[in-house]
Amino acid sequence: MQPEALRAALRGQVPLFETLPEAALEEVLNRGRRERCAAERVLFHQGDPAEAIFLLLAGRLKVTQTSTEGQQVIVRYLGAREVAGCVAVCGGIPYPATATAVEDTWLLLWPREVLADLSGRWPAIALNAMRIMGGRTKELQDRLRELHSERAERRIARTLARLVVQAGRRTSQGIEIDFPLSRQDLAEMVGTTLHTVSRTLAAWEGAGLVRGGRRRVTILAPIALAAIAEQSEEASS
Repeated sequence: MQPEALRAALRGQVPLFETLPEAALEEVLNRGRRERCAAERVLFHQGDPAEAIFLLLAGRLKVTQTSTEGQQVIVRYLGAREVAGCVAVCGGIPYPATATAVEDTWLLLWPREVLADLSGRWPAIALNAMRIMGGRTKELQDRLRELHSERAERRIARTLARLVVQAGRRTSQGIEIDFPLSRQDLAEMVGTTLHTVSRTLAAWEGAGLVRGGRRRVTILAPIALAAIAEQSEEASS
């Protein structure tokens, strides 16, 4: 992507750089370094020193955490205009998770020292970073609450609904989640077993709600899926 096209694509659409004046955005982008992360390559590992923050230009990252018992959980997927490494770099802690490219991904990166200098010159960057950190903390709190209080079927529906918002692509059949997503991936996001996810999706496929195959999921009946996601625990018991 040429610099002019890059600036046009990012202007006003990157939460980390919201409210920055044109001159500031110009400087920020000029001091970023472009990098390609090939599919399945690890961008950074959980526990690594936080050396840089990354802005996704295209592609997708899978962010995972591994517990002390060795269990892996998918925390989130990140797409274009989202940032990776923000919590660690701004909080002065090691990367709390591992980021892996789901597909070929293009990024802009800023070393920690460069971001600190830019934030000193343009305080809005630091304020925006705090908002991002707060939003992600709330997201984790919501997911923990769901994990402890909601049935697996409802959590699966909620997770698919979130992914539709983040990465839904309308097709002639329905809304396809536009990146590879296996049933094991979905189980790791929801906090349940592969068997439970497979059984639930098979039932939904039989009912005409979703269609799977080749690590792709298409939502055929988004309204019906949303109804499952919002169904009360009393009604579903």
